[in-house]
Amino acid sequence: MLRHGQTDWSRTGRHTGRTDVPLTEAGEQAAAALAPHLAGHDFAWVACSPLQRARETARLVGLHPDEYLDDLLEWDYGQYEGRTTADIRQQSHAPDWVIWDAHIGPGDTPGEQPRDVAVRCQRVIDRCQPYLDDGHDVALIAHGHVLRILTATWLGLDPHAGRLFALETGTVSYLGFERTQRVIELWNAPGLPAGS
Repeated sequence: MLRHGQTDWSRTGRHTGRTDVPLTEAGEQAAAALAPHLAGHDFAWVACSPLQRARETARLVGLHPDEYLDDLLEWDYGQYEGRTTADIRQQSHAPDWVIWDAHIGPGDTPGEQPRDVAVRCQRVIDRCQPYLDDGHDVALIAHGHVLRILTATWLGLDPHAGRLFALETGTVSYLGFERTQRVIELWNAPGLPAGS
């Protein structure tokens, strides 16, 4: 799984769901630096969010998505889209507010609850499963919160457990198996130096 590189909104902590913002120059560099992690992997299937920050990350690492899946879109933050946690805490007089515990009401988009996102994530896992059953690797390029919820879903956890998996921009993570147990094999790894 690859989380896209930095955007201006991710750099400033704005909740970036469906707003289609581009990568920053630093985000492009961090995305390109992920390519060595993928060297030698022959992916049977590559799926990507249709948003430009994910698409550009795929291009920069040298992946050619087989499909662009709406199920890999970021969590729809509805009323919280574009807002920072600090701003929401100040305006709502709730110093402990976090997105994971909030009810997501509509804004410019309908909004989703974590369980809604988990349903999408399970569909992605179901699409991956035949390739995994045949011993092949797959690659997913998407966004922070959806990949965190996908990880919780992969592990059989409640979608809210995604809060436990901090995931920076421009990183790669591997999900896999230890025998038959679903596990995290690598988490939140930044790009490798040139020549690695």
